Amino acid sequence: MKPSVFLAIPLGKAFEQLLSANYTLITDPARSGEATALVTAGATVTGAAEMDRMPGLRLICCIGSGYEGIDVVEATRRGIKVANTVGANAAAVADLAVALLLASIRHVAAGDRSMRTGKWRGDDSARMLFSPGVTGRKIGIVGLGAIGAKTAQRLAAFETEIGYYSRRERDGVPYRYFETPLALAAWADVLVLAHRADDGNRHLVNAELIEALGPKGHIVNITRGSAIDEDALVDALKTGKLAGAGLDVFEGEPDNIRSDLLALPNVVLTPHIGGGSVEALQAMLATVIANLDAFFAGAPLPNPVTA
Repeated sequence: MKPSVFLAIPLGKAFEQLLSANYTLITDPARSGEATALVTAGATVTGAAEMDRMPGLRLICCIGSGYEGIDVVEATRRGIKVANTVGANAAAVADLAVALLLASIRHVAAGDRSMRTGKWRGDDSARMLFSPGVTGRKIGIVGLGAIGAKTAQRLAAFETEIGYYSRRERDGVPYRYFETPLALAAWADVLVLAHRADDGNRHLVNAELIEALGPKGHIVNITRGSAIDEDALVDALKTGKLAGAGLDVFEGEPDNIRSDLLALPNVVLTPHIGGGSVEALQAMLATVIANLDAFFAGAPLPNPVTA
């Protein structure tokens, strides 16, 4: 008899067919209690109540590297293993981080809007023509995991200086290490958020950190919306305390994006598409299956998450 897997999020018919080859696939939430394994998004809440509804649950597989919605401590207490797909979408997310950084610094969205309204260079051509470029900038990266490391590699090619903050200093890394995010922001011209977001670093970017980054600074967020205090961000972008931002994630996503944030001309916005390339999705789904196969074969998980 095939092991039962509850698919809590839609991942497409092709993946469902692939999964069905070796597993009994459950997509109806009313039948989730039959499942031994759960495939879900890392931001989707899976706590004690959800685990109670799945008494036979023994494995939680998260799509993506984040798992902030999973109560890993409670899962561990119940003997439930947790896995993610860390690294599978790192290249795609790093690509978007660079795109958002370039778009923010070089006023790509503002230039596009000017062109579409028939205004060559727009009413504020000096801002677009005579602002600093990317070359020579100090790029601070918060979190030097798989995504942060690939972002650093890409941005180093732009003749920038790279610094980073991480929970620990990385061996063999050719970038300058900072012991706190605040110290990194005070040094940097651009701050890229690539860390794993959780309750412990909610609103890591606040008014104090934005002030340290300064009025010529730019922020790029490709981790989670909870990493930024959006009240402080909107105020800084409105009042000139921050030059610009490129955001792929938001506190109220997907349905409650702030209207005052959407109205700002100096922010570039994308709808959480960082890991959304074809190649990244295929790699993440393959990693989910690898975790499932290993678990049910009694082998070590390729991508275990521990409390």
